Amino acid sequence: MTPTPGLKALSTLLMLAMAWLAVPAWAGQPLDVKIGAAHFPPYTVRPEQGADTGLLPQLVEALNRLQADYRFVLVPTSIQRRFGDFQQARTDMAIFENPEWGWQQIPHQTVDMGLEDAEVFVARKAADRDQHYFDELEGKRLALFNGYHYAFARFNPDPNYLRKAFNATLTYSHDSNLLMVQYGRADIALVTRSYLSDFLRRNRESDRQLFASQRVDQVYHHYALLRPGSPINDRQFAALLRGLRENGELARIFQPYQISVAVPGD
Repeated sequence: MTPTPGLKALSTLLMLAMAWLAVPAWAGQPLDVKIGAAHFPPYTVRPEQGADTGLLPQLVEALNRLQADYRFVLVPTSIQRRFGDFQQARTDMAIFENPEWGWQQIPHQTVDMGLEDAEVFVARKAADRDQHYFDELEGKRLALFNGYHYAFARFNPDPNYLRKAFNATLTYSHDSNLLMVQYGRADIALVTRSYLSDFLRRNRESDRQLFASQRVDQVYHHYALLRPGSPINDRQFAALLRGLRENGELARIFQPYQISVAVPGD
């Protein structure tokens, strides 16, 4: 029996409705990519308190302006908690990282960001002090950031080890560590060049009282680590960074903080 025109129209409408329902809800929408934001100034500053300062928020804004396929969002975490958040898919990406900082047993993809910083030693100026002051750490009081991996300590972040082996005071504030040195309560603090440049810009009087080592504890060659199953893969993210490098955004964000910007592999 030939269906009536009314039945044919109804059947067509039902098929169209079913096809519409079968389209994924996210079709045409940007995919959220969750970036773990742990306090690591000047890259990320107190994200757990809702602060939007630092270099990471600027990078996220630049990534979102560049394209519409992904929406990069910051998810507050901590130096210690970032590994678990990554493994449990609360975050898709850890950024400004090094695969040697405790990630060896955690599956991930690696993207070289082409960004380089360095950790230096900082002491109070004195008439009898020069660069040789930094040659030997034994017998000196160190001010360190709790949870960080330092090369001179063989990347062992254990607080008890650092206190016992290096007479270290551990805090959660680089400002406090530098001020401890400035006021004689510690002999040496370790900070990145980027942080020191920012600190001295904010504290002009400290520029006359502190000096940094030419000795480098470690070079921070920054990587982005992507979780397997992340909405974006390593090749796609590397392509976005290349776009920001070519349009000058990476240089605009990072070079004022003495962070070098280069093509990965150069």
